[in-house]
Amino acid sequence: MRVLTVNTGSSSVKLRVLDADDTPLATVDTVPDDVGPAVTAMLGDQPVDAVGHRVVHGGPHHVDPEVVDDALLADLRELVPLSRLHQPVAVAAIEAVRAVRPDLTAVACFDTAFHAGLPPAAATYALPARWRERFGLRRFGFHGLSHAYAARRAGTLLGLASGARIVTCHLGAGASLAAVRDGTSLDTTMGFTPLEGLVMATRSGSVDPGLVLWLVRQGIAPEELHDALERESGLRALAGTADMREVLASDDADARLALDVYLHRLAAAVAGMAAAAGGLDALVFTGGVGEHAPPIRAGAAERLAFLGVALDAAANEGARGDAELSAPGARVRCAVVAAREDLEMARQARAAMGA
Repeated sequence: MRVLTVNTGSSSVKLRVLDADDTPLATVDTVPDDVGPAVTAMLGDQPVDAVGHRVVHGGPHHVDPEVVDDALLADLRELVPLSRLHQPVAVAAIEAVRAVRPDLTAVACFDTAFHAGLPPAAATYALPARWRERFGLRRFGFHGLSHAYAARRAGTLLGLASGARIVTCHLGAGASLAAVRDGTSLDTTMGFTPLEGLVMATRSGSVDPGLVLWLVRQGIAPEELHDALERESGLRALAGTADMREVLASDDADARLALDVYLHRLAAAVAGMAAAAGGLDALVFTGGVGEHAPPIRAGAAERLAFLGVALDAAANEGARGDAELSAPGARVRCAVVAAREDLEMARQARAAMGA
């Protein structure tokens, strides 16, 4: 069964056609406004049986991959306020592909679905029940397609036994961690929205809610505050650039502080995920930063040495693609895994269609 996967970011869309054996037949990177023409040019007369769409937010009711219909699209539009960067792009991409290839069955693959079964202790905010019940407040978690694939691939790559306690680190422009055991998410760092958790390229990550309320009382409008937390914070706020490559290459004090803050939060969060998993057997890096920034992996490992994390320096520096990074005899296995959300989306699309 051939599947077209549509992986929507906030400003770019990656299209890929995979055959029944998951061999890539075609790949195109485009922008949201050009998805329809790109699909038309890419597919031509090429037979494709289904399309899998990455959708960041499924809300409380969409916890499995689903065939797209008008009712589902309406639900996804309602969730736009919870993921303003990604959700509108995903909805627009679904509509664009529908317009040019209405014959294709479309399956929505939700980033939140992997975390839908979080234990109540991990999913519940300590907020008044009347709010939790009225608004459906809970920690949703994101990057689920990436975390699911990375954990499964690392298990195979490292030969991990059933029940291995894995922390997956999806580090890109957006960043989150997940504690995974037997393919199940036990905890994650993002919450009700993708703003919670780690320091990211332009997002603040977790901040004191009292600080946010204080800023509102100082006259900062909610919309301005949201835009600042989403687009003007994180590395951009600390170092003046959202590009981790520039941060790592810089010698100035702001860049050094940005790197220290990033790694401090990252290591603390990994330790928290290890606690949620009941220990740590494997630490896995994926995403643009996780795959391509050896100093970030090394800095995290150094701060996590007390858990038994140790990298082989040569393996870490030379890693290209999927690779083990563990130092000989290290108690915790470490690996880097190329992000392949497309493979997870294709798997889910086939499952939703009974293939």
